[in-house]
Amino acid sequence: MTAGNDSVLQLLPMVFAAPGEALARAEELLGADPAPLHASIAHQVIGIWQRDFGDTRRALAHLRRARDLAARADSAEREADVLATLGVALVHSGRTREGLAAFERGVARGTGHTRARVLYRRAYVWWVLGRHGEALEDVRRAIPVLRQADDVIWTARALTLRATVHLALGAVERADADFTAAEALWDTTGQEHDKADAVESRGLAAFRSGDVPAALRLLDEAEERYAKLGVPTFMLTIRRCEVLMAAGLAPEALTEADGAIAALDEIGGQSTRKAELLLVAARAARLAGDPQTALARAAVAVRLFAGQRRTWYETHARLVLIEARVATGRASGRLVADAAAVAERLAAFGAPAAPEASLLAGRIALGLGWAADAERHLAVAARSRHSGPPLARMTGWAAQALRAGSARGVLEACRRGLDVLDDHRMTLGASELRARATAQGAELAALAQRASLVSGGPRRLLVWSERWRATVLSAPPTRPPADPALLSGMTAFREIAARAEEARRDGGRPVPALEREQRRLEREIRSRTLHMRGEAPDDGDRFDVGRLLERLGDDVQLVELAVLDGRVHVLLCGRGRVRRFEAGLLADAEREAEHVQAGLRRLAHPGAEARLPLVEAAGARLQKLLLGPAAAHLGSGPVVVVPPGRLHRVPWALLPVLRDRVLSVSPSASSWLRAKETAPPPGGREVLVRGPGLASGGAEVPVLADRYGGARSPGSPATWAGPPVGGYGETTAGPPHRRAGAHDTGKGDARDDATHDVYRKTTAGPPHRTAGAHDTGEGDARDDATHDVGDGAGAPSSSAGRGGAAPARDGGVRAAGAAAGGRRDGPTVLEGDEARVPRVLRELDGAALAHIAAHGTFRADSPLFSSLRMADGPLIVHDFERLDRSPYRIILSCCDTARFASVGADELLGLVTALLPLGTAGVVACSAPVNDAAVVPLMLALHKGLDAGLSLAEALRDARAALPDDAMHQATGWAFSAFGAA
Repeated sequence: MTAGNDSVLQLLPMVFAAPGEALARAEELLGADPAPLHASIAHQVIGIWQRDFGDTRRALAHLRRARDLAARADSAEREADVLATLGVALVHSGRTREGLAAFERGVARGTGHTRARVLYRRAYVWWVLGRHGEALEDVRRAIPVLRQADDVIWTARALTLRATVHLALGAVERADADFTAAEALWDTTGQEHDKADAVESRGLAAFRSGDVPAALRLLDEAEERYAKLGVPTFMLTIRRCEVLMAAGLAPEALTEADGAIAALDEIGGQSTRKAELLLVAARAARLAGDPQTALARAAVAVRLFAGQRRTWYETHARLVLIEARVATGRASGRLVADAAAVAERLAAFGAPAAPEASLLAGRIALGLGWAADAERHLAVAARSRHSGPPLARMTGWAAQALRAGSARGVLEACRRGLDVLDDHRMTLGASELRARATAQGAELAALAQRASLVSGGPRRLLVWSERWRATVLSAPPTRPPADPALLSGMTAFREIAARAEEARRDGGRPVPALEREQRRLEREIRSRTLHMRGEAPDDGDRFDVGRLLERLGDDVQLVELAVLDGRVHVLLCGRGRVRRFEAGLLADAEREAEHVQAGLRRLAHPGAEARLPLVEAAGARLQKLLLGPAAAHLGSGPVVVVPPGRLHRVPWALLPVLRDRVLSVSPSASSWLRAKETAPPPGGREVLVRGPGLASGGAEVPVLADRYGGARSPGSPATWAGPPVGGYGETTAGPPHRRAGAHDTGKGDARDDATHDVYRKTTAGPPHRTAGAHDTGEGDARDDATHDVGDGAGAPSSSAGRGGAAPARDGGVRAAGAAAGGRRDGPTVLEGDEARVPRVLRELDGAALAHIAAHGTFRADSPLFSSLRMADGPLIVHDFERLDRSPYRIILSCCDTARFASVGADELLGLVTALLPLGTAGVVACSAPVNDAAVVPLMLALHKGLDAGLSLAEALRDARAALPDDAMHQATGWAFSAFGAA
């Protein structure tokens, strides 16, 4: 073969080293009217490019032409090589029989080194078809010949393929060995696409071994490598979706899979990849609680796999189809038989999903009362509880719990299964992943609660309610690393978010380019935080009922609400015992809570006084649904409420029996205990922060600066003189913040329009608006018309009534002299340009008390991007997680700061829950839109109580009582809650 032949042959490896360049050179070669042998190579290169990165129909046309030209050139080796490439393309296009026939001819035509390459590609096709035994046999025959020929590239490909087959069969250690050997070979080549594929494969191996953060990191690295080559990444999407589902991010996996399907259809891509993406989408939809979508995707996937003769994949798709049917309430004897048949086929394939299918068959049979059938299938599923990755072992323990003959057996199986998940969760560094991963234990937790209710009494039910409630708060998340790229990304995110917000305020319209860049930066930040690996698992601090009761003493009552089969059970803890009461249905309570939230939103506007009796009546109904007969046994002392995640938006102070008492809220009894036993930091340092754009101007901050910074005597007049004559409702009432929620169009509504003229006449500022998950960002006329109008409720000069000069300012930080009564130097006050995120975080770290007056934005779509607006942009939850110790007490005087996303089994993600594991023992925050101006007297009264030595809950109770008795102030008081125990 000539030197010219050698240069043309180099086009083939170039397809996976520099795909675009290889395509261009092949097309250029064909334009020069080459000889049949060279033309065959050029058409094969174009066919490979189209097969893997473009239109499979064009790929088949080029590859058939390459085959014919090879035959004309009378080169058996060339023809064999093209036949193998054609065989892969035919199988990927769904023509399995034709593809396998092409391989038969290719194996027969090729010899030695060429035949080994053909065998490798047929092994790949066997893997695509799910026929793993045949794949291992062909690759076993190919590898020695490739090594003997010193063919580094094809040997590395064969090792990578063999490792991937081992992973499909659950042989992780064998896969690791092959991946390591292949990676060493790739390092000696310039095959950039193959190198990216090797990184992707290592990500798959990390996932199969249970290391989700490493898997996400490696898959993201592979995606960056593919992006530099400019090639599609459909296989990567499939693998990434699998990892996302295991991490509890099923909705994201569904979005990615559906997007990839649309992109694949647009370019006429591989039918085999479409079927695999449909299977992934079906699984994601089922896990996301969308069984109808799961049914639709799975049914199409089954048809495609059957037509492609891919029995292994077809069986997996049938498993998802059965699971989706069960989720829609279609349990039947036929489904038991179908699930059992799927389990048998998966076991015959050696597929790791076999125990999952057996568990499904057993669960359906149990629901039908078929005890013998259930026992048979559950016993098979239970065998997986002692080995394999964490989620497979949990499947086994779930089966064991379902087949246990006694409550003791159920509880032991649940304990063992949740211990496995505990260990798995602690390998995850990101709080979001830890929270979402708990969904895998929801069934075990529910089984244990039912068993304890039957056999163990209220104490045991409390223990198991705590076992899987707000567990993400049991330990701080791993601190984000000192990653320059992450820190740079967060700085860029703040700048872009601030520019986008400013553009919306000035023009009332969204800026698509800025919003796209903001979303890109959010994805980058989130991606890097999800890569963090957790600390080594430990036993943690197990919940102790006796310790809780001792801490509660004789005065405090803790009310923990457990939900079993849709009904609320009240566990009343205090005075040395735990009692249980049955209350109403959770679904009814959720609906009532939404009605209350709507009422509070309206009461935040002037002129809505007529709604007050309706809201109070709804509070009484909520009390009956949530507390039931337990309300009569609360006594008169302080109460701690521990609600389930789905009731996080209940304004507990609105319930009649709780309205006038010391009340605090906690995500769990364990969390309350930790807060109770958290010592305040030495020094008693206070930090006051005032963000931009508040309708009230953050009027309480300068007043508080004097309170904490200047010497006072008992007879000193107060700086805050209360509302002007006429009250807030007539002259100075700022309107509430408004957040565009999950379904807010951004266009306002008739109720707001009805009060528009009131705002214009009373110097009220506009409702604050932030773009939520589906906000159009269009703004509205009300916002534009009143944007620059002050609220009239500004505080007097910071030195008023103090009998001396105002504290000196240095760059926006106030420093007062020594305070009376031994108080340390005055507080740190950050406002104006000094209220920038880096400075705010530095001052918050380790503070005894922090008060932040800033616009709050809750992000239902991405709760860890919920934020407080600072001078340089949003201060997000990810920022708080960088603190060594968050403030001992923190007061968030803006709306929506106590809103959470309920995820996982019973977890909450939001601003407050980010603070609690980081050293904060108490938080005051708001769960509803509030009137900015009405917040000011509430905050001043709250701090007056704190200055007198009260706890946050005691001070908030007294602050509510000190407010004017009009509807707007009452609603403002109810909207705020004290969290924790400080």
